[in-house]
Amino acid sequence: MEKATFAAGCFWGVEAAFRRVEGVESTSVGYIGGTTENPTYGDVCTGQTGHAEAIEVVYDPSRVTYEDLVSVFWDIHDPTTLNRQGPDIGTQYRSGIFYHTPGQETAARASRENLQQSGRFRREIVTEITPATTFYMAEDYHQQYFEKRSRI
Repeated sequence: MEKATFAAGCFWGVEAAFRRVEGVESTSVGYIGGTTENPTYGDVCTGQTGHAEAIEVVYDPSRVTYEDLVSVFWDIHDPTTLNRQGPDIGTQYRSGIFYHTPGQETAARASRENLQQSGRFRREIVTEITPATTFYMAEDYHQQYFEKRSRI
């Protein structure tokens, strides 16, 4: 099993999208990329911790490639809006790929460049691509939020 970590706005919908991908074994929502240890949802919502709402995906690379996961990531959000997805505004809603290996970094950067050159988006892609740091799991009520509320 391997791990991939993405931020694409509110983590509830992002998690729901990745849970439908064949080869994804598990998902967790949480916070990454900030400076506060063990942040809570309330802390992250202030925009002061530097964390992004994110999803950690555990996947079977024999069933789904990292490149396929990155493709899902691009499809489920607007990577051209800085610190915003839909009505959610703030650095905690930024677009980001947090890589775990040099191979993931190479694949993410190539994918971003190819997508930018494709003309699919008129504006510049602002997705950050940075090394994965400590991933703090969000509170239990955020995990599989839509499934718990029968919204998918």
